[in-house]
Amino acid sequence: MGPRGPRRVDPSPRSDPQAEIRGSAGDFEPIELTLVEAASADSVRWREWMARYHYLGYRVPVGANLRYLVRSPRGDLACVQWSSPAWKMAPRDHWIGWNDQERKRNLPYIVNHSRFLILPWVRVTGLASKILAHCARRLPRDWERFYGYHPLLLETLVDGQRFAGTCYRAANWILLGQTQGRGRMDRHHELHGKAPKLIYVYPVCSDVKQRLCSVSLPISPLRRA
Repeated sequence: MGPRGPRRVDPSPRSDPQAEIRGSAGDFEPIELTLVEAASADSVRWREWMARYHYLGYRVPVGANLRYLVRSPRGDLACVQWSSPAWKMAPRDHWIGWNDQERKRNLPYIVNHSRFLILPWVRVTGLASKILAHCARRLPRDWERFYGYHPLLLETLVDGQRFAGTCYRAANWILLGQTQGRGRMDRHHELHGKAPKLIYVYPVCSDVKQRLCSVSLPISPLRRA
């Protein structure tokens, strides 16, 4: 599901601002997560919106990833991306309780919420946490379908200088601490000067720590806690 497309994305009229949408999240049900297929019209729209309106812009993700458009009967609402996890984060790794060998072996069972964009003309109270709840139910099944294994833990990094992480707390994500200010995939401690990020996680199963430290993890569907 890697997003084939240009690394540079120039906005077109299809990504121009739209009329403002207001209300509460319940007014927009049913909310639908549409999986964005490579080389589709949805993929072009997703990339343009991300490049134009997300503060980090559009970047081609490394490794496994899935992208969604969040829709309702009243129109498109948001763009979401899930991708490979951070290589090493002390608060997360300490919370799990694994050693370096366990981390290297079982890291793929963590999926990172690497992009989240509520479209700027969408002013809907409670929408972000509702989208996270939908994703927590949908993403593990899709990930297994495309990549052959069921994630155990979802994670995200929040820029605390820009955002409070309120929607993650409202969706029952757990705040573990903050990063040391290196890049998410910095294996060799070479990338310095990045602002520390808040680390939130969401367990997909009740015994997530035991499974992530297990010698032989089952690559099969897991029952939700």
